[in-house]
Amino acid sequence: MAPEESDAIRIGRALLSVDDKSGLAELAQTLERQGTELWATGGTRTALLSHGVTVRPAEELSGISDWFAGRIKTLHPALLGGILAARTPAGRRELEERKLLAFDLVVVNLYPFERHLEEAPEDPAREEFVDIGGVTLARAAAKNHRWVTVLSDPADYGPFLEEFRQLGGSVTRATRAALAVRAFERTAAYDAAIASGLVPSAPAGPFPSHLLLRREEFALRYGENPHQPAAAYRAVAPRSNGLGATPFRQVKGDRLSFTNLLDITTALDLVAEFSLPTAAVVKHATPCGVASADDLATALERAVATDPVARYGCAIAVNRPVDAAVLARLKGIYVDLLSAPGFDRSTAASFERRAKLKVLEIDPARRPSTSWVAHSALDRLLLEVADRRQLAPGEFRPVTSRSATPEQLCALDFAWRVVRHAKSNAIVLGQGASTVGIGAGQTTRVKAVELAVGVAGARARGSVLASDAYFPFADGIEVAGRAGVAAILQPGGSLRDPEVIAKAEEYGIAMYCTGWRVFRH
Repeated sequence: MAPEESDAIRIGRALLSVDDKSGLAELAQTLERQGTELWATGGTRTALLSHGVTVRPAEELSGISDWFAGRIKTLHPALLGGILAARTPAGRRELEERKLLAFDLVVVNLYPFERHLEEAPEDPAREEFVDIGGVTLARAAAKNHRWVTVLSDPADYGPFLEEFRQLGGSVTRATRAALAVRAFERTAAYDAAIASGLVPSAPAGPFPSHLLLRREEFALRYGENPHQPAAAYRAVAPRSNGLGATPFRQVKGDRLSFTNLLDITTALDLVAEFSLPTAAVVKHATPCGVASADDLATALERAVATDPVARYGCAIAVNRPVDAAVLARLKGIYVDLLSAPGFDRSTAASFERRAKLKVLEIDPARRPSTSWVAHSALDRLLLEVADRRQLAPGEFRPVTSRSATPEQLCALDFAWRVVRHAKSNAIVLGQGASTVGIGAGQTTRVKAVELAVGVAGARARGSVLASDAYFPFADGIEVAGRAGVAAILQPGGSLRDPEVIAKAEEYGIAMYCTGWRVFRH
C-alpha cells in the first residue's frame, strides 16, 4: 500500500553531520538526484565530496568551523534556527527576516561513547567522546518533526529512501514521527550510557537510578504461550555489568520462545555453580536433573537419569564443549534446547538427525554476571540483588546428635547449590554430585518432599536432602525418614524447629541448619 501523500513534505534542503558514515554516500546521492540541496559539517562533507556529491559547508551559514577544537561547530542559530523554526507564516517570515535557511532533513549520528567505553574502559579522557552538537541537532529535528525529518541511525536509511523515492522526494508525517521517536530513543540511550559510564569509580549502589531498555534484534517466536507475542529487551547502560553483550550464538534450530530463554537461563545459572564438568536439565525454569563428574559425558548421563519423565522436551546446559561422544548420552531423549560453550565438528551429523533441536553456543564462565535480577508485579519492574552467596563451612550448623560423613557434607553442599535454582517450595535429593530426585513449585513443603522422594524411588535411601526454606512442620521429615534420607540441610527458623529436629533424631537423620533461605519464585 502506498503511503498517504496528503501530509507528505518535500525535502528541499538537508543538513548532514555524522560520525558513522555507513550508507552515507548512497543516501546523499539519492537526495541529490531528487534535487535536495545538501549542507554538511567538515568530516561529513569531505567524505561526500570524495564520492562526487555536491555539498556545501555548514560553516558558510554559521561562520564557525573549529571553535574550541570543534566542540561548537553546529551549536549556532544559523543551523538550529533553520531546524527548529515552525513552518507557519510567522515562522517563515522570521526565517526570512533573519536570513536563515530552513532544513527539512537532518542526518546525524553521535560520537561513539559506548564503543569507546567498551574498547578503552580506563581512558581518563572519555568525556571527549561525549557528543554535544550531534545530540542537539537530533533533538531539535525530532522536536520539530511536524515539518522536519531526522535520521539518527544508518539502519533507517533504507526504509527512508524507499518512501522518499516512492513519493518523489517527500516524506510522510507518520514516517517523520516514527523517526523522531527513534532519535529520542537514541539520545536517551546515549545519555544513560554517559551517566553510567563517565566515571567508572562513582558509587552507584546495587540498583541504577534509571534503567533504560532496548529491544533485542533477535525475535522471539512467542511468549509463555503461542497466542502471546513477546519481545526481549536488554539494559543499555554499561554499568549494567554486561547486559548489553550479545547473549548467545544460535547454532541450529527454530527461533526461541520466551520459555526457552527462561529455561536456558536457569540451566546456565546452575552449571555456573560448579567447576567440574556439569550438566543441568531444566523444565519450566526449574531443574529436573543436575550432575557433576570428572567428564562431561558422565555428568550428562547422570543428569538426564534423575527424572526420565520430566526431562521430555527439556533444555540442557553444560559447562564444557560438546562432542559426538557426549551427544551419544542423549540417544532416545527428546531435548528441545541444548547450550554449550562450543561444539566439536563431530556433532554436525547428530544435530542433523535431530530436526527440532535448538542449539545455542554460550560459555557460562564468560556469560556476563548481573548484580541484580528482574521480576514484574503490579505493572512494575522489580529488581533485587542477585543471590550469589555461597555456603561457608561454618554455616553448616549441626542440630542433631548424628553427624554427616565428609562425603554427605559434600553432597549436601551440591544439593544446596541446586535447590537455590528450583522453584519454591523446593526439595532436592542428592547422591554424591548428582541429583536423584527434585520436588519443586509446590504450595506445601511436605508435597515437595513427597514429589522428590517419588522421583528418586529406591535411590532416596542413603541420599541427602536440601530444602530452600525451613520445615514448618515435622511431616516433611517423616516422609524423608521413611524413604531413607541420611542427612538434611535446611535454613531452620520455624516455630516448630524442636519438633522438626526431634523427628530427624527419631529417624537417625543428620540435620544441619544454614540460618538463611534461598526462595526462588
